[in-house]
Amino acid sequence: MPYPKIIPTQINQKLQRRFSKDGHLSLSDLPKPSAFKDMDRATARIIKAIQIGEKIMLIGDYDVDGVVSTTLINMFFKEIGVKLEWIIPNRFNDGYGLSPKLIPRIEGYDLVFTVDNGISALEASKQCKELGIDLIITDHHIVPANIPDAYAIVDQKQEECSFPYAEVCGAQIAWYLIASLNRALKAKIDLKAYLGLVSIAIIADMMPLQHINRAMVKAGLQVLNRSKLPAIKAFMQRLDKVSLNAEDIGFQIAPILNSAGRMDDAKWAVEFLLSSNIYDAKVRLERLVEFNENRKAMEQKITDEATKQVDIDDDILVIAGEDWHEGVVGIVAARIGRRFEKPCIVLTRGHNGEFKGSGRSFHVCNLFKVTSLCRPLLKKFGGHESAIGLSLEAKNLKQFTEELQQHYKAQNYSKQLIDPDILGELSFEHINFNLVNLLKSFEPYGQGNSRPKFISTNVIIEDVNNIGREKEHRRFTFSQNGITQQAVLFKTKEIFHIGQVVSVIYGINENHFNNRITLQLMVEKVL
Repeated sequence: MPYPKIIPTQINQKLQRRFSKDGHLSLSDLPKPSAFKDMDRATARIIKAIQIGEKIMLIGDYDVDGVVSTTLINMFFKEIGVKLEWIIPNRFNDGYGLSPKLIPRIEGYDLVFTVDNGISALEASKQCKELGIDLIITDHHIVPANIPDAYAIVDQKQEECSFPYAEVCGAQIAWYLIASLNRALKAKIDLKAYLGLVSIAIIADMMPLQHINRAMVKAGLQVLNRSKLPAIKAFMQRLDKVSLNAEDIGFQIAPILNSAGRMDDAKWAVEFLLSSNIYDAKVRLERLVEFNENRKAMEQKITDEATKQVDIDDDILVIAGEDWHEGVVGIVAARIGRRFEKPCIVLTRGHNGEFKGSGRSFHVCNLFKVTSLCRPLLKKFGGHESAIGLSLEAKNLKQFTEELQQHYKAQNYSKQLIDPDILGELSFEHINFNLVNLLKSFEPYGQGNSRPKFISTNVIIEDVNNIGREKEHRRFTFSQNGITQQAVLFKTKEIFHIGQVVSVIYGINENHFNNRITLQLMVEKVL
């Protein structure tokens, strides 16, 4: 095995190194709002609109980051008693962000500002100018060569921006805008109360849980766990939780909030988060849960169909289908990528004959960079290192797939697939509550601070049981040198035998059951 043996003191050192650049920051280390280019200019223009009673429109986005950003601005404007109209574009009818399709709905407004979108809205920005609408863009995505003609642009990725952290999400910038407005208006709104929702967006948008992101998520989780917001209370009751952690958000809350925009319209998610009482919140949550169940069923169906088309000789998997649901192809790409351990792009042919879809990277591949080399063949393209969106004409699909393989090979990515999240080979003798407490001290885990995994070798399967409604999970008793550990492996069709000697890749957690706390290995792979 390519992994070195490891003991708890070395685990501590390895995890500390993840924070060697910025250390463990707290809220007191947050930069000031004015560190953003154009933040002061945007703030002054919004305050002028508030003071003279202009008509203000907010444009959000249909993913969790956009939904949360829209919710935060709504909550703040409600607290200061100012009327605000808002639109979240519909993925299927309007496309992404501030597009020309939205112009008829914003005519007659004096000021329009965006959250989590707008940095690529060239055409719409021209039309706003022609209509005499002042446009403020707040976004966090990569800044293109040509930028929109706007009154102010707040985006930390602008070269002239002095904000020190490049990887922050749209909701963080929305929170900073609120902080700037709050100070300028002397409104004395409790900004910390907004961090609960901000933490959901940071995790859902897969921002690295380092520097200020970690500080905001840590504080945000504390806010969530004592939140009076009906939407959060409804989630707690539905999940049967007394407290939430980063994984609860990533695997439970985020997919449910995301499903509205994927399956129907993201406005339902905003309205849920803005619920004023627990009854409304529960009713609205049921609608989102139904969207999510439909999303899961659709995703499974498309995954099954797409898997049959995989060419395992390709370095980047490109799979195209007819009338697959546009809202779930990104998730399907991630699932197939994990299964075959390769970057994957899944496309669906729409009614206009064009293919449109999403890609997800795997291991060290910079999918954005590789795909951008095929730009002449694409109609639309955007994204970042690990996730992309694109469209192309059907006649270009074959050439696109072939060129993509060539560009991948030219990057000379290492074929030695060592999982960077595996800290080392751990002996069962070191697995105890002291180790769990050490691991807890580096929470929250997520992007950029992944939950540590370990590998143990020469492990004997002492017992194995099939569990779950469809017997799709396995519960193990493992032993190594006479020391036993309980373990569980989810979603597998593999058959295991008592007495089998294996290597195991796993994480460690506490299992709370019947008022007892025991240690449990969360198995990722049995080798």
